[in-house]
Amino acid sequence: MHTDELSWFVVLAETEHVTDAATELGISQPTLSRALARIEEQVGVPLFDRVNRRLRLNGYGEILLEHARRSIAEMRSATERIAALRDPDSGTVRLAFLHSQASWFVPDLLRRFRAEAPRVQFGLVQGAAHEIVERLAGGQADLAITSPRPEGYRWRGLYIERLCLAVPRGHRLASRNRVKLADAGNEPFVALAPGFGLRQLTDELCAEADIDPDVVFEAMEIPTMEGLVAAGFGVAVVPVPRPERAEPGAVYLPLSQASAKRQLGLAWSADRSLPPAAERFADFVIRTTHDVD
Repeated sequence: MHTDELSWFVVLAETEHVTDAATELGISQPTLSRALARIEEQVGVPLFDRVNRRLRLNGYGEILLEHARRSIAEMRSATERIAALRDPDSGTVRLAFLHSQASWFVPDLLRRFRAEAPRVQFGLVQGAAHEIVERLAGGQADLAITSPRPEGYRWRGLYIERLCLAVPRGHRLASRNRVKLADAGNEPFVALAPGFGLRQLTDELCAEADIDPDVVFEAMEIPTMEGLVAAGFGVAVVPVPRPERAEPGAVYLPLSQASAKRQLGLAWSADRSLPPAAERFADFVIRTTHDVD
């Protein structure tokens, strides 16, 4: 199966639309349709269900999509490793990281690493914890800075963030030095959407405190949560902010639960070798941060 055609199949599987996929790929629709027919002939089954002139990836197609992504990632990795052997100071690191690490931790790492290896390039993507794990699994990312620790991956703890309860200024709890999460059990909550690592930790803390909070809004980023707390929409479990990044309209109360923390770490596949540039960056991250495993 030709590598180009595998790449075409991935785009088609992601768009489920021949016209859109052909446009994105810069090829004609008949060319793409013929390529799909050849792939389906080789695997011996249809990969899409045809519904009202639309394509819907079926179970066979999902299996091929998983392996196609891995194959493409492996070929890209091989090409990058060969290039790195020819020129050890070059290469590309594909790094996925949490939204919350985009404002200071990741930029600081990149700044310090680029001073040491200025010719190494980066392919950066930020997302939720489940999206990051999917990218690692599919070979679309070499390394990930994420939380909580994903199962089945190599891991290096980098640092621990304490979690706190953010409440609006003037809130009935705002004057406390410390708070139990159970004390906010009847409050409306602002949280991240399901699939985010912090939402998973928040749900676990609430279960531990034996409360079932009313989540009135699900955000995509922590600053949005803090802004809505300041606007009086509810309370939220968030990492203790750096002083210069705290929301002025919110009060951050330490939580009394010992488990109110999250560990950020570096994760990578246990089954694939890292490309040289990614291995160099991983070594740099491990060497310049504290081990908190």
